Amino acid sequence: MIIKQSELETVCGITSKLPEHDAPEFAFAGKSNVGKSSLINGLMNRKNLARTSQQPGKTQTINFYRINQEFYFVDLPGYGYAKVSETEKVKWGKMIERYLRSSKTLQLVFLLIDIRHKPGENDRLMYDWICSNGFKPVIVATKLDKINRSQKDKQIKLIRETLSCGMETTIIPYSAITKQGRDELLTLMGEHMKGDE
Repeated sequence: MIIKQSELETVCGITSKLPEHDAPEFAFAGKSNVGKSSLINGLMNRKNLARTSQQPGKTQTINFYRINQEFYFVDLPGYGYAKVSETEKVKWGKMIERYLRSSKTLQLVFLLIDIRHKPGENDRLMYDWICSNGFKPVIVATKLDKINRSQKDKQIKLIRETLSCGMETTIIPYSAITKQGRDELLTLMGEHMKGDE
């Protein structure tokens, strides 16, 4: 799959009505500061269409990016950032839940996990939550360039064990610097779109 065109089309806050359309959607969930905006920008071949921030917890909306006039990337609010109030966390959780339950065209949910660290409690909860909403998340193990190549398999095994996900769960290591994993992710999306036709 080649991405030729991308634009931020819709931004939904807590009370916003979610957009209705027939185009396939691919959603991205992950802890604040896990590299979600960098991944989305990398997939779109854009520098900063998805806003990156030095302040974790910046994405407080659901952002819909229209790609090639054919499908959408959906950037979900980052979770698990300590400096955000419990009230805000609950609101963001409800936004994500509302989206997962109401989207009629959601094809895949990508759950981003920092490959350098053991997944935290929030990551485990999000993985289970996505599964309980009827989706099989694809794990994107971000920040691949921050570890030695020899550590990759060990860290992927740790992610798999901590999330209690079987071998049927796809884990794709990704680097925002080298773009390793980009082609694999786009191929996976292309396969799901073909299956939807």
